[in-house]
Amino acid sequence: MEQKLHTPEGVRDIYNKECEIKLALQKKLSTVLHLYGYQDIQTPTFEYYDVFRKEIGSISTRELYKFFDRDGNILALRPDITPSVARAAATLFEGEDMPIRLCYAGNTFINHTSYQGRLKENTQLGAELIGLDSIEADAEMLAMVVDGLKQTGLKEFQVNIGHVDFIQSLLETTGFEEDGMDELRTLITNRNYFGVDEILDNRNVKGSVKEAFHILPELMGGPEILEQAARLAPNVNARLAITRLQQIYKLLKLYHAEDHITFDLSMSGSYGYYSGIIFRAYTYGTGDAVVRGGRYDHLLEKFGKNTPSIGFAIIVDELMSALNRQKIHVETSYRNLIVYTQATEEWAVSLAMNFRSKGKNIEIIKREPEDDRKKYEDYARNSSIMSMLYLQDNYQIEMLNLITGEEKTVTAKKQ
Repeated sequence: MEQKLHTPEGVRDIYNKECEIKLALQKKLSTVLHLYGYQDIQTPTFEYYDVFRKEIGSISTRELYKFFDRDGNILALRPDITPSVARAAATLFEGEDMPIRLCYAGNTFINHTSYQGRLKENTQLGAELIGLDSIEADAEMLAMVVDGLKQTGLKEFQVNIGHVDFIQSLLETTGFEEDGMDELRTLITNRNYFGVDEILDNRNVKGSVKEAFHILPELMGGPEILEQAARLAPNVNARLAITRLQQIYKLLKLYHAEDHITFDLSMSGSYGYYSGIIFRAYTYGTGDAVVRGGRYDHLLEKFGKNTPSIGFAIIVDELMSALNRQKIHVETSYRNLIVYTQATEEWAVSLAMNFRSKGKNIEIIKREPEDDRKKYEDYARNSSIMSMLYLQDNYQIEMLNLITGEEKTVTAKKQ
């Protein structure tokens, strides 16, 4: 049988500088979440299939990676970490009445075939606030998203906010069955408003309802569109949704996050478990959202704990792609190189141990007599090494800064 030396479709190896950048990004983002009082949780990479079943509202069960354990139980790789955290929180904090703040980082797996070129394994880093249904909780999560993205170096990004109750109320005015509303929702998500008009015309929906859907594309922008949406709201649930968004925006101004906030009342959320505000963050250089989040007040009920919750996930791979295309530098730890000879080996190891004790990253390479310095300079540059110490047998050190090109030679004391 032919040996497979390459990765399956939809997954890839991440190494060297790219891996270093990814880990540095995750560290920056995790630091922000910790500063807001969130504590780490790690959930299993795979769970019982029931954690992600259709009723949970995560993704289509067709897109799950499913397999069996030796006892015949159906298991699934997690496509989304929120249901796993909800399951864990309902068990671990069953009797807790105070708010629970949890954060995580981990890989997710979606077996999709419709997204050509999309990764099937992605890293998500996110937070969940469990036990609070309030505008303060909503604002905290949104402010944390803005703060986190700023810390990565992004300057041009927008967090689009919508509300499930608004779009759901509008869909219900059509009188359609669930399948018909789902079809409309898909068309709206894809911005296919011609398709929406065609369906409404064919079903003889009354004029006032058609007019509301006709205006829907205009309900995207700053806080001023909320007043227009309030006039369009078909029932009390829709009006309460708009009021809540207005109140959240006032709090976001306290966080100085309002410059990155826009509203999109056509949003319906990518997961079926969303029940309140929903939001996505977008920036240049990637075709998809870099953050997805929302309120899911009924998800923990599925696991035995009746409590409201809200959360978000940053899709780290999408964020990295955006930062790379925007040429935004992500600071990583500096690496240094010592190149030594057989005669200077003891000296080189002693130097390296001394530097490492002070927190410096040091790689050491023994050179062969026939090798010239250029070979190691090229290696250092290709490996994103910042500085090189080139040890000579006469105890001279040729010191080269590979960023600035500055070079000097010093004579050290004999060891």
